Amino acid sequence: MSDKIINGSKLAGEIKENLKTEVKKLKEEGRAPGQATILIGNDPAAKSYVNMKKKVAKNLGIKSQVHNLDSDIEEKELINLIYDLNNDRDVDGILIQLPLPEHINETKVIENIDSTKDVDGFHPLNTGRLFSNLKENLNFVPCTPAGVLELIKSTGIEIQGKKAVIVGHSNIVGKPAAHLLLDEFATVTVCHIHTKDLAKETKQADILISAVGKADLITADMVKEGAVVIDVGINKVDGEITGDVDFEAVKEKASYITPVPGGSGPMTIAMLMANTVKARKYHGV
Repeated sequence: MSDKIINGSKLAGEIKENLKTEVKKLKEEGRAPGQATILIGNDPAAKSYVNMKKKVAKNLGIKSQVHNLDSDIEEKELINLIYDLNNDRDVDGILIQLPLPEHINETKVIENIDSTKDVDGFHPLNTGRLFSNLKENLNFVPCTPAGVLELIKSTGIEIQGKKAVIVGHSNIVGKPAAHLLLDEFATVTVCHIHTKDLAKETKQADILISAVGKADLITADMVKEGAVVIDVGINKVDGEITGDVDFEAVKEKASYITPVPGGSGPMTIAMLMANTVKARKYHGV
């Protein structure tokens, strides 16, 4: 049964080992990659996630700084900090921990990040390059969808011609994942809260991705025999982290399936570090 489970932690580890070699070479050439994270407020989960990213960056040799700001910070002050980071030659990647407080315009903040430092891949220029399939330009693919694609490819299945169904249409996961799969010539359906018959759609999927944040949303009767199932959902149930998929039941039908935790999460961080290294190469010494 273990051969069905896609080990995201293992795959992320392999990617990070390669990145470590690249970072060492870049440092020898004159400068290690640099990353700056902006965290607003004191949410424990957000702090934990930021600290995890900082730890991974340090292990790879990437310089990491965290700006922890008060939750009542004015939007103008936040944007001024972003301008400073845009102009800091030692910073290659700028990350904004989302969501932001209600009084701050998230779109405006993201648009003020230098697109060549937008390693999260949320700036309109980067989303435009992704949707236009402009791979020859510097572009950053949002980290979770990029990791999802690597997880699917790691199974060795042929994506071309497959029916892919994505549950969740967010700008962070669902929409970019759809475009990445379209670029691989899958036939893609995106489902959302207004989809009339979710089970009807999911049962057609050769590749099923759920990114909603609702525990046990995807049950075994909603999954096609032999499907590849990627669970991006993060939920807390009775003190334990779980995904959107009823893992124990669905793994009996799936050809491959990701666990939660240990699936898409580690890959998201690995792809973030890969984007930071890409940005360093673009910016030079």
